[in-house]
Amino acid sequence: MMEIEEVSNYEALPLLSLNHVSLLCRSVLDSMRFYEEILGFVLIKRPSSFKFNGAWLYNYGIGIHLIENPSIDDFDTIVEPRPINPKDNHISFQCRDVGLVKRRLEDMGMKYVTAVVEDEGNRVDQVFFHDPDGYMIELCNCENIPILPLSSCSFKPRLSSFNRAAPTTCGFMENIMMESLSMDILNISF
Repeated sequence: MMEIEEVSNYEALPLLSLNHVSLLCRSVLDSMRFYEEILGFVLIKRPSSFKFNGAWLYNYGIGIHLIENPSIDDFDTIVEPRPINPKDNHISFQCRDVGLVKRRLEDMGMKYVTAVVEDEGNRVDQVFFHDPDGYMIELCNCENIPILPLSSCSFKPRLSSFNRAAPTTCGFMENIMMESLSMDILNISF
């Protein structure tokens, strides 16, 4: 597992990993079934001191904590189900076989949307779908694109702000950010 060292004025917190995601749900039973049957999570013991209905699930080094709130619809003004939009908030899980995921979703009659991300000859296949409460889930083979800290990207200043064709080892936005940082440093040094 790759650790990224970030140079900053602040000392990094002693974080280890993502522990869990907590989700409000209309029905703990429906959501438990979804996360068990679709995503392969396993129901685990949760502390007995909780005085509200919920469930804890675990797999892949991540926990999902479900908290039942039957009045969730009271806060949601959307009557129609939200469209599956890859640019919406979502939880993403690494996956070895995106084709198998799509076949399983089809067998279960679930709607999904696919997307492809390509960068420098690397391809990531993504599948997006909703859980019973409308939370978006992504399954992807995201490991196909290497994790490159911005500090490791070669920076090639553009001659003009409108010249977007400058080739870099990092993406367009990373290059813009590095250019902005460089200009800030130059402004500070004079």
